Amino acid sequence: MPELPVIWRHRLLDRLKGYRAMDQKTGCSLVGLGIGAVLLLALLLSWPQYRVYQQRLAGEARLAEAQSSRQVAILEARAKKESAISLAEAEVIRASGAARANKILQDSLGGPEGYLRYLQIQSLEETKASLIYVPTEAGLPVTEAKRLDR
Repeated sequence: MPELPVIWRHRLLDRLKGYRAMDQKTGCSLVGLGIGAVLLLALLLSWPQYRVYQQRLAGEARLAEAQSSRQVAILEARAKKESAISLAEAEVIRASGAARANKILQDSLGGPEGYLRYLQIQSLEETKASLIYVPTEAGLPVTEAKRLDR
């Protein structure tokens, strides 16, 4: 092959270098596009599975919340039950004490009639009425019919 002049050789080498640089740019672009396409394909394939996973986690969260609410309701019901039992026991104790006190008063006043008379006298002392009707032997009050005619 005949020798090319030096200037032509330099021009040819410059053109070849330009083609090599262009080939490297094109190759990098193709590699980038390939990686982008693979990533897009992976995203499209994994998206439905991610949605299923996300929905499963949301369902588990709702289940945990429902169980927690149920446990709170059970604890509140137990607290109300214990409170009612304690209140009932306190009421029984109070009633037992009142019954013993009434029994002591009744026995000391000569039986149930004396105790009722005692309660009647106490209520008369507490009342602020100017006119009081006292029952007779039959349990009926004596009325003053003539007083109303005036």
